[in-house]
Amino acid sequence: MSEKIGLHRQPPLRELLFGDGTPKKAFFTALVVGTLLIGINHGDLIVQGQMPPIIKVILTYCVPFCVTTWGAITGKRAQWKKQNLKSG
Repeated sequence: MSEKIGLHRQPPLRELLFGDGTPKKAFFTALVVGTLLIGINHGDLIVQGQMPPIIKVILTYCVPFCVTTWGAITGKRAQWKKQNLKSG
């Protein structure tokens, strides 16, 4: 986690969301996982030459992006708590 965060106050949400390359990691995870899920869930339509509903495609990429971001936030909070227990 970024060193500019003080040990005795919880990091701001902005730092948790955007620090340590979280958006970039979440984007690439969403790209890989979303593409796999599109193939699994809509592969039959794509093979037939049809386009799946665009809202389903968008949501298929949004879900792994959000899950990765949430995992990063909870991991950073856990790390912060662990560091504060050691120094406290």
